[in-house]
Amino acid sequence: MKRDRCSIVREIDKDIMSTSYDRDTDFVYSGGKGVYLFDCHGRKFLDFAAGISVMNAGHSNPQVMSAIRKQLSLGTHAAFPDFYAETPVMFSQTLLSLLPSPLNRVFLSNSGTESVECAIKLAKWHSRKKWLVAFSPCFHGRTMGSLSMTDSKPVQREGFAPFLPVKHVPYPYPYRFNGSEEECSNASLSAVENVFKKLDGNIAGVFFEPISGEGGYIVPPKNFARALRKLCSEFGVLLCADEVQSGCFRTGKFLAISNFGVKPDILCMSKSIGGGLPLGATVASRKIMNWPHGAHSNTFGGNLLACAAGKAALEFMERKNLAKNAERVGKSMLKRLSEMKEDIEIVGDVRGMGLMIGVEIVESKKSKKPGHGKREEILKKCFEKGLLMLACGNNVLRLCPPLVLTENEAMKGLDLIESALKEVE
Repeated sequence: MKRDRCSIVREIDKDIMSTSYDRDTDFVYSGGKGVYLFDCHGRKFLDFAAGISVMNAGHSNPQVMSAIRKQLSLGTHAAFPDFYAETPVMFSQTLLSLLPSPLNRVFLSNSGTESVECAIKLAKWHSRKKWLVAFSPCFHGRTMGSLSMTDSKPVQREGFAPFLPVKHVPYPYPYRFNGSEEECSNASLSAVENVFKKLDGNIAGVFFEPISGEGGYIVPPKNFARALRKLCSEFGVLLCADEVQSGCFRTGKFLAISNFGVKPDILCMSKSIGGGLPLGATVASRKIMNWPHGAHSNTFGGNLLACAAGKAALEFMERKNLAKNAERVGKSMLKRLSEMKEDIEIVGDVRGMGLMIGVEIVESKKSKKPGHGKREEILKKCFEKGLLMLACGNNVLRLCPPLVLTENEAMKGLDLIESALKEVE
């Protein structure tokens, strides 16, 4: 029997690629356009994953592709950490134009975890302090510094200790807290304050996801970020916002933390700021990012193709007002999903901002027992129906489509999700 192309790719992949890769479906990428992806047989899938929240401007965006082709004709690598180059500077100016003051100095890298590593070093260098504080659950990356803080799934940390000195405190998780949102927020803040007092002025920074990503798309209570900002200021601790997944207009604002009226001291960004190419950015004020030459650098940071793509993607998203689209379409999706929650027993919680939406699957509403197996069945059925989606947390469906998603396309995807939910229930 003749094997098809997709099967051949999967077989070779399983034979030669690292076993650490986590394949959620049998999908074999061939191409993409807008909010759709195609496999090697040409089958069309509606994409609710956006390349792990990377393709905010849509797949094969014409403006981004044009910028890449133009830069490709001029060159791909300028060794920006050692030589001046226009493209990375122009990208950084564009990025800063979208950020609140006093965030006005940029370090460029190649990924989210690199942006976090830079932030860790910067916080330690500026403060001359030892400890870091992170939340549980949280995800900040998989290199050793960022992994010291990551606390999302046991498999991500097992076997890699010793880590950097990090204290973990509970992320405010209203659905899993036995009490009101205010009590949930206060419990987490009290844990933070207790750590501050216990470590007696020796904390370099608190790393905070304004919306917990890999941990389960958890939205904290409205007052939490503002109270955390106040607490950090009182104790002289740097607030480091990890916006790698939540940033770049996904929540209806360029930064998710802006939904809470808060400004961080250090900002980490990646994923969608590169328009589909590897790009990371760590941003702080001139007062904080004033370390000496050679204190931190890399080889590929400020890559010309990535910065050309990133600049085009940022300009496209701003020009097309994708923040407003994310807010409008996201509200419609949350409304529809909340209606499903009322009718379907295995939907425990629906939460999110803009087009960053989590649907928590449970065995029953009364028990709230995590429905991990049911979540996996739902993902499989959605794939079979032509919808690509990712998981997060232990039992949460992650909805993070490209921000060019229309309301009709959103409802089409929700039809498929509703069908899968009812079949699994």
